[in-house]
Amino acid sequence: MASTSDIRNGLCIKFNHDIYKIIEFLHVKPGKGPAFVRTKMKSLTNGKVLDNTFSAGHKIEDVRVETQTYQYLYAEGDQFHFMNTENFEQITLEKKILDAPDLLKEGTLVMVQINTETDLPLSVDMPASIVLEVTYTEPGVKGNTATNAHKPAKVETGASVNVPLFINEGDKIKIDTATGSYMERVKE
Repeated sequence: MASTSDIRNGLCIKFNHDIYKIIEFLHVKPGKGPAFVRTKMKSLTNGKVLDNTFSAGHKIEDVRVETQTYQYLYAEGDQFHFMNTENFEQITLEKKILDAPDLLKEGTLVMVQINTETDLPLSVDMPASIVLEVTYTEPGVKGNTATNAHKPAKVETGASVNVPLFINEGDKIKIDTATGSYMERVKE
């Protein structure tokens, strides 16, 4: 058993007969009244996000997890196939467990959290950023840079990302996997 002081991003807990992963948390100590912890939790079974407030010192049941490195192989409909990089075992995960499935490129290494009690995968942690090639975008208009203008672009995985006007087809760009937004152009 853990308490609210042990809450951190990525912690998996049992709550309301389900397993949740803490996405965001905030310890609040108001001037009047007891302290509490505001959390945003994602269900690892159905992918729904839940906002909850725990009072300070509240006991929470944490889930023992083990993190292993897996390599993304391919997708088949809503089924995503991964291979363990140590023992080469393959697992299949549902699309709803993944945070940014449209940014996954074949060969990408991800961290999979596995419940040690049941040996079932709980969640997939993507790398902080990923480099992808732009496959389609409208050409930028010369001189149209007075404002911080953006245009839509398709990347090699099929995802759509808003990019600055100077990005062209064939450019490689770095994308933040948490927000799905453009970070910078990558030079080779």
